[in-house]
Amino acid sequence: ELRPSADARSHEQSPAPQDLDAPLGAARAQIHDTYIIAQTREGIVLVDQHAAHERLVYERMKRERAMKAIDRQILLIPCVVELDAHDVERLLDHAAQLDELGLKVEAFGPGAIAVTEAPALLKDGDLTSLIRDVADNLTEDGSTTPLERKLDHVLATMACHYSVRSGRRLTGEEMN
Repeated sequence: ELRPSADARSHEQSPAPQDLDAPLGAARAQIHDTYIIAQTREGIVLVDQHAAHERLVYERMKRERAMKAIDRQILLIPCVVELDAHDVERLLDHAAQLDELGLKVEAFGPGAIAVTEAPALLKDGDLTSLIRDVADNLTEDGSTTPLERKLDHVLATMACHYSVRSGRRLTGEEMN
């Protein structure tokens, strides 16, 4: 049975003036653990929490890539992902570019990739699913797609995997 779900925090305290001036305003409520209602000086803004967080992570990773400063984490135990031979080859062909994004991959036998380093932002993410999606993205883009666009697409995939999902109740601070 689906029942409405709302978590209104407007009664807790008035929003700070600087929050009202923020591009998306001050968070006032969360609906269905998916949408944030924010107050601005002119009205309200309805925000999809996953899409908003994904965009923030994506922009941060793009800035870090431009500065060649993506924070990375060496994995204590490599994440081994089984793939078909074509996907393994494609990922290994792009290993240097993936490394620039903080994702270090190495061959691990004939049908697998070992991830030995990952962006620090993704420390709690599902690396197996991410690697499979990256391999699919490299396939879909085709060989004529400019490298910069491929890397942006990989960053977007990484940001999506890290971002807050729908169905998660957020604190007021997280919503802001």
